[in-house]
Amino acid sequence: MFLSLPTLTVLIPLVLLAGLLYLASVEENFPQGCTSTASLCFYSWLLPITIPVYVFFHLWTWVGIKLFRHN
Repeated sequence: MFLSLPTLTVLIPLVLLAGLLYLASVEENFPQGCTSTASLCFYSWLLPITIPVYVFFHLWTWVGIKLFRHN
């Protein structure tokens, strides 16, 4: 059974944030290693964080258009 889209739009960013906080607490050189764009760590976090943000704002725009049309 798949999760619904509203559940996923809330669950995925929370899981990613929890993973980011866990990594920050475990990894000793986390801030220095992940802030440089030459680091592989930077790009490994860029895509998983960007996709849910894009989906959230895309859905937010769609809901705004729907509400504007029906009112």
